Amino acid sequence: MSKVFPRIGRRRALQGSAAGVVVLGLLLWWLLPLGDEPPRGTITFSTGTPRGVYQEYGKLLRSEFDKDMPHLEVRLLTSAGSQENVARVATGRADFTIAAADAVDTYELAGGPGAARLRGVARLYDDYVQLAVPRGSSITSVADLRGKRVAIGPPNSGVRLIATRVLRAAGMDPAKDVRPTGDGIDTGPDQLRRGAIDAFFWSGGLPTDGLGRLASTFAFRFVPIEADLVARMHAQGDATRYYRATNMPESAYPSVQHGETVPTIAVSNLLMTRRDMDPRLTEWITRTVIKSRDRIGAHVHSAQLVDLRTAIYTDPLALHEGARRYYRSVKP
Repeated sequence: MSKVFPRIGRRRALQGSAAGVVVLGLLLWWLLPLGDEPPRGTITFSTGTPRGVYQEYGKLLRSEFDKDMPHLEVRLLTSAGSQENVARVATGRADFTIAAADAVDTYELAGGPGAARLRGVARLYDDYVQLAVPRGSSITSVADLRGKRVAIGPPNSGVRLIATRVLRAAGMDPAKDVRPTGDGIDTGPDQLRRGAIDAFFWSGGLPTDGLGRLASTFAFRFVPIEADLVARMHAQGDATRYYRATNMPESAYPSVQHGETVPTIAVSNLLMTRRDMDPRLTEWITRTVIKSRDRIGAHVHSAQLVDLRTAIYTDPLALHEGARRYYRSVKP
């Protein structure tokens, strides 16, 4: 076989034979499965806070886009998180982003500007709510947060949206019954380590780098968010239907959990865009996201959970036409 390919290469280069054309055509079909040249231009991708999964995932996706679409410039914007990401795409300040389903639905229910233009590209992976306290803390339940200094996430973040709903479900007013701070994954772990706060809410993929780093220098544990509390959240109505009672697997942070799972909340993340985004570009974006799962997953564990069979379920968003084309093209 090692001698066949050189002969084919020479015939294609020197004689332009039919066999060479067939080989070249098959090669192009593999590299360009969408049947045309890769899209060109510039897009803006809104990510998240430093040390968060959104930002890390966004950086790795940009590298994958560059391989498949070398003439497409991808500009990354940091953000506070899901709520800001949704608003940016809806109003045209960004073209693509990742956001949690509850934040998307909250924006739509509130009639945010441009909400009707939002479209889904892929369901990616689940965020898990992670409520961290020092290992020696007396806080053992959400109810014990009353009167404590609690980081509930930056304004316009998905963390704040969930944290306030968790606190309300536990019978607390987030503005009065705790002493809230706006720390996110970029500052919250250090604040917890220094004793500047008593507890820290985070919602992100597992494991999140910021908490993984904290585990190597500071002893902390996770406070359980029990299923009955999730049921009370569902009673609040609206976007809380996207919250699912689950367990954080023991493998997420082995040195913190010591083989124990932690009851908590999960919510799905969506890759999203707008209705007016070029369908051909969106089809290519979708393809790259799906096929790069394993390479990105080697660095961002959450990406390993991207699954072609579930990616099409982007509720509450309708699929973008370009994404729909891709899923139809690979349907068995």
